[in-house]
Amino acid sequence: MSAPAEGAASGAAATAPAAGGEGGARGGFGRGGPRDKKKQKGGNPRAGPDDKKEWIPCTKLGRLVKEGKIDTIENIFLYSIPIKEYQIVDSFIKGEDLKDEVMKIAPVQKVSSAGQRTRFKVYTCVGDSRGHVGVGSRTGKEVATSIRASLVAAKLNMVPIRRGYWGNRIGAPHTVPLKVTGKSGSVCVRMVPAPKGTGIVAAPIPTKIIQMAGIEDVYTSTNGKTRTGGNFIMATFYALRKTYGFLTPDLWTETLPQQEPTAEHSAFLQATKIRQ
Repeated sequence: MSAPAEGAASGAAATAPAAGGEGGARGGFGRGGPRDKKKQKGGNPRAGPDDKKEWIPCTKLGRLVKEGKIDTIENIFLYSIPIKEYQIVDSFIKGEDLKDEVMKIAPVQKVSSAGQRTRFKVYTCVGDSRGHVGVGSRTGKEVATSIRASLVAAKLNMVPIRRGYWGNRIGAPHTVPLKVTGKSGSVCVRMVPAPKGTGIVAAPIPTKIIQMAGIEDVYTSTNGKTRTGGNFIMATFYALRKTYGFLTPDLWTETLPQQEPTAEHSAFLQATKIRQ
């Protein structure tokens, strides 16, 4: 056969459909093409806070926040309502005020019959430097996925931090109101009130968390294996969380009991109940 005839035969073979009745573009090997398209269309199943989708609240608290029935995040902390959606924190603390920082990334391994499986554990801290701070940790196969998940966990773990004075009550609160201690593993962190101008006397890890909490002056003391960064971070967070756990005399003023937001707006929640 001559060369032109061979070229025509090869071109016809290339345009002919595959044996399975499918087009030549798929090549007849497996089902990779359509499956990849489905993956691209579906997106990441563990979507992080960077997605710009409209928030559809799934909890009663989320519905009240989106409709503007709750004014401040302090009303949530006052009644100890658990926060199950990170968008609630984003609604009260805007992006320019809320700062986040990855505190530690540590590889963790698990030995299986097929060998070692390595994953990454990430600790993230968020705060607005105005008395609100949260710490979260998550583990994942990829660092980027772990960072997004730990950021969401940190927002869900956000707690109020009480600030006080050392000596006379002049100006704004600047230090912890009393001595507090936090413990995680073998690490124990103790915080002591300090006078104005002292600064944060602490190691680099707790200094970042204390700054995000809005405390300007404090003395710290640590015991245990502080090289274990995860326990060091959590012990500092537990110590700050205890600042609202002690009722000092200035909080002895009589307050009138009030209904919690879900009970106060029960009619609204019933009218806008999500039908399954």
